Amino acid sequence: MPSLNVTFTEEELDGVRAAAAAEGKSLKQYLHDLGVREMQRGRFVAGASAWAERLRGEFDDAFPEEVPPSERGGAAAA
Repeated sequence: MPSLNVTFTEEELDGVRAAAAAEGKSLKQYLHDLGVREMQRGRFVAGASAWAERLRGEFDDAFPEEVPPSERGGAAAA
């Protein structure tokens, strides 16, 4: 299985160890889970952004006063 060596300052490592201990995890498990969680968060944000973009036109039509002035068709910025 692939592995990775990560360099920390003593202060950083102390903080990471404390965070791992607070979650009741080994340092190795904590760092693994942190990387996986960040990957999942990125996927979630990308999906949520795509969903919001698909609905942007419908929202703008329903709530025209919420459209930023710079994005209003033909309207001058305030």
